Amino acid sequence: MEQSLLVAGSIALDTLEGPYGRVEGELGGSATYFSMAASLIGPVRLFAPVGRDASDQVKSLLGGRPTIDAAGLDVVDAPTYRWTASDFRGSNLDLGNQDSIYDAWQPQLPGGFDGWAFVGSMRVDHQVAAARQLAACSLLASDAMRSYLEAAPDLARDLVGMCSWYFCNAEEFVALGGDPQQPDRFRAACALDGLCVKAGPDGLAAYTDSGSIVIPALTSRKVVDTTGAGDSLAGGTLARWLQLGGGPDTLREALVYGVACASIAIEDIGLRGLARAVPAMLAERVEEVRAALATQR
Repeated sequence: MEQSLLVAGSIALDTLEGPYGRVEGELGGSATYFSMAASLIGPVRLFAPVGRDASDQVKSLLGGRPTIDAAGLDVVDAPTYRWTASDFRGSNLDLGNQDSIYDAWQPQLPGGFDGWAFVGSMRVDHQVAAARQLAACSLLASDAMRSYLEAAPDLARDLVGMCSWYFCNAEEFVALGGDPQQPDRFRAACALDGLCVKAGPDGLAAYTDSGSIVIPALTSRKVVDTTGAGDSLAGGTLARWLQLGGGPDTLREALVYGVACASIAIEDIGLRGLARAVPAMLAERVEEVRAALATQR
């Protein structure tokens, strides 16, 4: 039986400020970015809460992608999660959030789901609750958001221990207690099958029992807004790796797809880049990442 891919996470209305100006009410969220990236490659099931203030907008976006199963979209009588950030030297400075929707919603995921799942950033108690419901997964991945991680460090470390793969940037890795000089020691200590450490314009490094894989970022492409880059990376990587069978020999190829998805995401504000992307555009971007990787070797 073919395995399926699931994401549980946030849907957001973002306020973003950068060289492009200031935008408010921009659709975002970990589940949205992940599913929009993954859906360029294969089917994905989305589970996330949204307030009535954004439900029509979200349904319109997701409805344009037949490969996204949004039956798990939960419309809640609470304000949609809101996040504010400002660009600082090419990355987002977190200026706070309004997350009362998590007081009105709990993840309700399919019992016994044994496919692949990604628990995207949201309040950490909800990440842990989702991970517990996904204990039967053949691959369970998650990631971090620094502000939530620092607010609940013990829960965040519990979450890492429940996963087989973990995605984080260098700052989040240090906040979890990792040594930047010895990332694989952290991976082994946490019994992770894989650890992906994101480094923005320097690409990423993934660590497994088979060693490390480094994939460069596409520096030839413009960067407008880095919001959602990590979730897009995870979505592209897991969707392609699942499609390829999930073996260690195909991980590099999957990470190339992840970097390509992230590149598409960050070349416009919010979800606009991914929203207009099509599989043919992704295929072209994948070739660019392959070419960059070839020059690195």
